[in-house]
Amino acid sequence: MKVQKTIVEKLLDQKKIAHQSYTYPADGFSDGVTVAGYINKPVEQVFKTLVTTGSKGIHVFVVPVAAELDLKKAAKVSGQKYVEMIPQKDLLSTTGYIKGGCSPIGMKKRFPTFIDKSRENFDSIIFSAGKIGKQVQVGLSDLISLTGATTEFICKEEPCL
Repeated sequence: MKVQKTIVEKLLDQKKIAHQSYTYPADGFSDGVTVAGYINKPVEQVFKTLVTTGSKGIHVFVVPVAAELDLKKAAKVSGQKYVEMIPQKDLLSTTGYIKGGCSPIGMKKRFPTFIDKSRENFDSIIFSAGKIGKQVQVGLSDLISLTGATTEFICKEEPCL
């Protein structure tokens, strides 16, 4: 049985960016820490993609799954007066992704993106491949290049975890 590639995997193939894909039971999805266990990877290397709205529009933040985004730090690094999580009802229409399957790659539009800086010690990070049940591992430098992201300390604790 051939597994269908997600838009993220197709985009990475098209750009000739090395990556590794992982699957986990979509019906067993509860949170990113659980996903890290399913794919047998360190929780510190698995990230979640959070989408915010603020005084200057939509911004994307990529943080470790066990960490919490600090909204004040997020606002500061993105040059905004405030940021708040985008309402879940607006996530699909804004990004093309649903909650639990949101990826920093392949959104409907390229938004300013920030990756938590405490994870620069990893050569690669793992994040959603664009749908619940799939994760992808990509070199951190490739992800930064592809998304135009910058790295900043954006979690509630420094370093995160």
